[in-house]
Amino acid sequence: MSIVIIEDDVRVSSFLERGLRSEGFLVQTCADGKDAVDLVLQVQPAVIILDRMLPNVDGIALCTLMRAKGVLAKILILSALNEVQDRVLGLNSGADDYLGKPFAFEELLARIQVLSKRDLSSHVDNIINFGELEYDKSSLQVRRAGKVIKLTAKELQVLEFLLSQPGKVFSRERILANVWGMNTDPLTNVVDVYVRRLRRKIDDDFNAKYIQTFRGIGYSLSADALPAS
Repeated sequence: MSIVIIEDDVRVSSFLERGLRSEGFLVQTCADGKDAVDLVLQVQPAVIILDRMLPNVDGIALCTLMRAKGVLAKILILSALNEVQDRVLGLNSGADDYLGKPFAFEELLARIQVLSKRDLSSHVDNIINFGELEYDKSSLQVRRAGKVIKLTAKELQVLEFLLSQPGKVFSRERILANVWGMNTDPLTNVVDVYVRRLRRKIDDDFNAKYIQTFRGIGYSLSADALPAS
């Protein structure tokens, strides 16, 4: 599991890094709030350990900013500011847990384990897998064979509808009604256009073609197209 430590005190950061690495975690550190968001977006860790008092960007402001940018990692604020109002402020900024300094490493480790288990159960509920295709409903991110596929909001809606019942053939009319909320197509072929765009993004670069066309009927995300195991 990947952890990012955002802490400007070298002694604390080094202690945490050594201790967490010895427990088998993948750890990266950052000492400046200004650089932290870029690191987090690049690494996409499961857990972030965040100090309150950082150079350039306060930890509370940084937590709020990361949530605004769609960071889904569990955030544990670690701070010497440990009054009730401090903890409430931290949790209200988007943090999942708050631990005061000084702290026992065993307690920190236990809290990380609880957060990671909570994240795992939530993550599993929000993941749809189909062959090499993975759709994370929480982050609205689609991957195929580990490669991120960038989709527009409407393309994502079409894909999610097809994923709702893999193997089922959906008529153009039903796709139109569920995705666009219309019974008739004023553009005459809007469903075909969006399915073609979706196919180009998730199928064209791969051997197995998941989106199947049933002429005169509609479209399906077909299990028959999966590669043989």
